Amino acid sequence: MSIEIANESGAQVDEASIVAAARFALDRMGVSPLAELSVLLVELDVMADLHQRWMDLPGPTDVMAFPMDELDSARRPDAAGLGPALLGDIVLCPAFAEDQAAKAGHSLMDELHLLTVHGVLHLLGYDHAEPAEEREMFTLQNRILGDYRGSIAEAERKTAQRAADSKLLGAAGLEDDGPERPAEPSA
Repeated sequence: MSIEIANESGAQVDEASIVAAARFALDRMGVSPLAELSVLLVELDVMADLHQRWMDLPGPTDVMAFPMDELDSARRPDAAGLGPALLGDIVLCPAFAEDQAAKAGHSLMDELHLLTVHGVLHLLGYDHAEPAEEREMFTLQNRILGDYRGSIAEAERKTAQRAADSKLLGAAGLEDDGPERPAEPSA
C-alpha cells in the first residue's frame, strides 16, 4: 500500500504515525494492498480556502477527503474483489485539530489519528449526513481507532518487555542472541 504524506502545515507532528493510522484503517477495511493514498497537512488559511472552494463553507475545518473520480461510484473501494485503486487525498489541518484535541482532552496526535481514520472512511464512501449513516460511520471509526490504539499499546508492551528481558539477561551475564538453534548433527 502506498501512502504519501506531505507536511506543509509548519506543525511538528509524527508523520510516520499518521501514515501508520491510515494504513491500519485501510487494512481493517480490506482495501487492496496496491491502493494509493495521499495525506496532506496544511495551514489554517489553506484549509479555509479548500473548505470554501469545495464545500462552499466559510473558515477552516479539521479534515477534508477528496476521493478520486476514477473509482466506480457504484462500489465502495473496500468492496471485495476490488483491485488496485487511487483512493484519493486526505487533507488535515493540525492547527484546527489542536483546538479540538484540547476540547476533547486528548493529544494532538490522538486527534490527527481520529481525523485520518475519518478521512479514510470518507474516501471509502462512508458519510455522516443522515443519522443512520452517522451511526454506521462513527461506530466503525471508533472501532478502528480502538483497535489501532490497542495494537500500539501491545507493541509498546512487547518493546518494554524485550528491554526488561535484555537488561535482566545482561545483568546475569547472559546474552540474548535470539531463539536457540538446534545443535549441528555430528558426523
